[in-house]
Amino acid sequence: MTLSPVALRRTACAMVALLTLCLLIMVWQAVQQKESTLAIRSLNQGASVPDGFSILHHLDAHGIHFKSITPQDDVLLIKFDSRSQSAAAKEVLDRSLPRGYIIAQQDDESQAGIWLNRLRDSSHRLG
Repeated sequence: MTLSPVALRRTACAMVALLTLCLLIMVWQAVQQKESTLAIRSLNQGASVPDGFSILHHLDAHGIHFKSITPQDDVLLIKFDSRSQSAAAKEVLDRSLPRGYIIAQQDDESQAGIWLNRLRDSSHRLG
């Protein structure tokens, strides 16, 4: 059974439309899934970072959910599902931690997000 040229063209157009839809869904998910991280450092070199348990207590008392708290070198990293959770946690920790700590917000990007940024930044080079 052979397909007529019209049916073949329709099948090809349907496949292209399906692939385009799948690509758009993947790009949308990559853009929407942004984790955010707070990094807590001590102002004084050699001073210890706050205890993860005390951070957990402060965030939990204010109803702020987080993914993880991880000590790394001289920094305490707290991962959140969204930037809004991270911003709320930063406000709470700015008020509750003693002076002498720097609390910096860092946005994490998925691998797809990194590629999208590379494509956006290099689009002027194409052509």
